[in-house]
Amino acid sequence: MANWISKLPEAAKAYLEGKRLDEVECIIADLPGIARGKAVPAGKFNKQDYFHLPDSIFFQTVTGGYADDADDEGDWIERDMVLVPDMETASAAPWTGDWTIQVIHDAQDRDKKPIPYSPRNVLKRVVELYRKEGMEPVVAPEMEFYLVARNLDPAKKIEPMMGRSGRPAAARQAYSMTAVDEFGPVIDDIYDFAEAQGFEVDGITQEGGAGQLEINLQHGDPIKLADEVFFFKRLIREAALRHDCFATFMAKPIEDEPGSAMHIHHSIMDIETGKNIFSGPQGGETDAFYHFIGGLQAHLPAAIAILAPYVNSYRRYVRAHSAPVNLEWARDNRTTGIRVPISGPESRRVENRLAGMDCNPYLGIAASLACGYLGLKNELRPRPQFKGNAYEGDTGIPQILGDALDLFEEATELQSVLHPEFARVYTAIKRDEYEEFLAVISPWEREHLLLNV
Repeated sequence: MANWISKLPEAAKAYLEGKRLDEVECIIADLPGIARGKAVPAGKFNKQDYFHLPDSIFFQTVTGGYADDADDEGDWIERDMVLVPDMETASAAPWTGDWTIQVIHDAQDRDKKPIPYSPRNVLKRVVELYRKEGMEPVVAPEMEFYLVARNLDPAKKIEPMMGRSGRPAAARQAYSMTAVDEFGPVIDDIYDFAEAQGFEVDGITQEGGAGQLEINLQHGDPIKLADEVFFFKRLIREAALRHDCFATFMAKPIEDEPGSAMHIHHSIMDIETGKNIFSGPQGGETDAFYHFIGGLQAHLPAAIAILAPYVNSYRRYVRAHSAPVNLEWARDNRTTGIRVPISGPESRRVENRLAGMDCNPYLGIAASLACGYLGLKNELRPRPQFKGNAYEGDTGIPQILGDALDLFEEATELQSVLHPEFARVYTAIKRDEYEEFLAVISPWEREHLLLNV
């Protein structure tokens, strides 16, 4: 045991210093991004190289049901997968009552081949395609979320949390330090949990919604950053629960408030030289820079089904409500779906502003990188840079989940990058979720249609 503990990442070793490890949580993200797995005594984990879970965990919808069409053989025998720990992900679980660490696992079949519809494997596949071309993708995600009052009744509207002042969180206070101070105790726990897990937070700001915050992460390896977002969602929820509120990553939790995005910044390094391929020797923008943008413009409509995975996701796409609804690109213009932030040549990057915070981080980053990859491979050219307020232009993206799924099902080139088997399973699950939603009669329908039509 002692030798095994000594090989943990530094943050995990520091967390356990002088302590006796009690439990290891063996976890993996399903398609909605929910942590699935097993909690095992530390002694047992020390003796095992892997454990088993049925492949049906990847056939579950967000409501806990199962998509009948997800199992391609239709026999539902629930084959065991082999889940192998990635010990580089070993991280503290500082909110638990005992000394516990979490370890993310990779899903394989019995021949040690990656399960193609495991979200982490989807991202690994896309990153490997870049590396085979001599390129190293780099990303930096931004995470927006709301702190809201505890909500135990789904029929009740979600409300902002109560701040330290005893007043509900107020809207339209973007970048206000006073607003951030209102959530001070929750933010303190977020920082403490993140430090215990070895995560570097680039900053926390108040966004435009009532109780809406944003956390920026340092740029780095896409798989590592997706792991961090996966971990962060859990630690933020746990920090909120300590203070009698909920953290929600819904794309649009509160009517008439801005939605929550997961903006993804991308740059691509040349593996041989270590240079950013978006910038030339004299610091100018390269063909690769334009091709990447061209790939986003060409393929993002089909990828929206992954970046906006639920019916609620499309409520975020409202004109002039802090959510771009277009495929335009521009420099330093937040009304466009594709933005080029101000930077020096060495850190030139492209920001995808269309992804919602409700997307699975592995799949959202994979889909965004896949679009850029196809642009680079096919040397696609973008439309001219947009000038002015892009909210006034055409949308260019699907506005409901059903239409988004139709586009994704037709996008064979995008599916080939992500993996056709993943695309088949993902579509089956999302169709089931969409049909389940359509079977629900909403309060709006009862209020306005019951006696009027």
